[in-house]
Amino acid sequence: MKDYNFDEMINRRGTNCTKYDTLKKNFGAENLIPLWVADMDFRTPDFILEALRKRMEHPVFGYTCPSEEYYDSIIRWNRKLHGWELKREWISFIPGIVKGIAFAIEKFTQEGDKIIIQPPVYHPFRLIPENMKRTVVNNPLRLVNGIYEMDFDRLESVIDDKCKMLILSNPHNPAGIVWSKTCLQELAAICAARNITVLSDEIHSEMTYPSCKHHPFSTVSGAAEACSITFAAPSKTFNIAGIVSSYAIVQEKHLRKEFYEYMEARELNQGTIFSYIATTAAYTHGAEWRRQMLGYVMKNVDFVEEYLKKNLPQIKVYRPQASFLVWLDCREAGLSHRKLITLFTEQAHLALNDGAMFGIEGNGYMRLNVGCPRSTLEMALRQLKNAFHGSFFTA
Repeated sequence: MKDYNFDEMINRRGTNCTKYDTLKKNFGAENLIPLWVADMDFRTPDFILEALRKRMEHPVFGYTCPSEEYYDSIIRWNRKLHGWELKREWISFIPGIVKGIAFAIEKFTQEGDKIIIQPPVYHPFRLIPENMKRTVVNNPLRLVNGIYEMDFDRLESVIDDKCKMLILSNPHNPAGIVWSKTCLQELAAICAARNITVLSDEIHSEMTYPSCKHHPFSTVSGAAEACSITFAAPSKTFNIAGIVSSYAIVQEKHLRKEFYEYMEARELNQGTIFSYIATTAAYTHGAEWRRQMLGYVMKNVDFVEEYLKKNLPQIKVYRPQASFLVWLDCREAGLSHRKLITLFTEQAHLALNDGAMFGIEGNGYMRLNVGCPRSTLEMALRQLKNAFHGSFFTA
C-alpha cells in the first residue's frame, strides 16, 4: 500500500490557477495565503496522471466518446461508497455542476418563476437564477442549539404556484452538513407534493467523513426519486477541478427523458477525452487515496479547531461532517463584518471566502479551505492570531 504525501508543498503560482493567480483581482493584493477557492493544494493522484500520460502517447486527439468502462466505474464507485445501484441510462456527462444547474433551470422554468435556496449556501445557487431572471426565494437554515437545521414550517409558508425548483446542497456547502435521511425525506415529501423539482448538488458527497453516512437525495424515498436531478463529480475528491468531470443522475424516466433530450440536442452531454479518462482512473483506483486524503483533511480540521480554542477562542469552528471547507463563526470577535474582512485580508494577509457571499446569514462568518499542507495552516493561523491580538479594531 502506497503512502501519499499530503505535506508536500507545490508551487501553483503562474499556472493560471484561480486560487493563486487571481488574488490581486479578487482581494487587491498578491501577498496573501490563499485559503478560499474550493480545490486542494495536494498533488493530483498518480494513477490519474499516469492514465492521462498514457493517452497522450497516442498522437491523435480526435472526437471522442465515453467507454463502457467509464460508466462502469461510476456505477461501481456509487455502489461501494453510497450503496446506490445505478443503471447505465440514468447517467449523463455534464460540463460542470454549476452549468448543469443552469441547464436544468433553463429547461424546467421560465423567466419570473421562483427558485428556492436555503442560505447560507453556495453562492451560485443564488447568482445563477438571478442572472437568468428567475426569482430567488430564501428559506434560511436555522441554528438550533448551535446546529443548522432546515426550516420546514417556513419552507411550506414560502411556497406558492410560482415556485418550480429547489436547489439543495447535499452535503451542505459551506457548513459541511451531512443531512440525515429523515430530513431529506421530509424535504422530498414537501417538494413532490407541490411539484417542485429538486436539484441536488452532491459534489462533496465523496468527502463525507467515516463517522457519517451520505444519503443521495434521490434514494431516500419514492417522492425524492420522482422529483430530483442529482449532480456529482470526482473533481473535489481527487483535485481535478480543471478537468471537467461532472455527471448527472436522473432516476425518474419522464424527468430524465426531458432533461437528457434537452442536453443531447445541444451536445451538452459530450465530454472530453480527459474527462472520461480522469473519471475512470479516479473511480477505479482511488479508494485508498481517498481514505488517506480524508484522514489528513480531518486532522487539519482538528488542528484548526484546537489552535483557535487555545489562541483565538472568539472564533469558533462549525465542525464539518464532509469536505475540506470549514465554516468559521467569528461573531464573538467583536468586529463588524467589514472590519472582519479587513482583519483577515489586510492585517493577517489571508484570502478566505467572505461568509456574506453565501447570504446575509453568513455575516460574521468566514469559509476556510483546509485542503492544504498543515504547514500552510500553521502559518495562516499564526498570522491570524498575531493580526487579531495586534489590532485595534472595534465593532
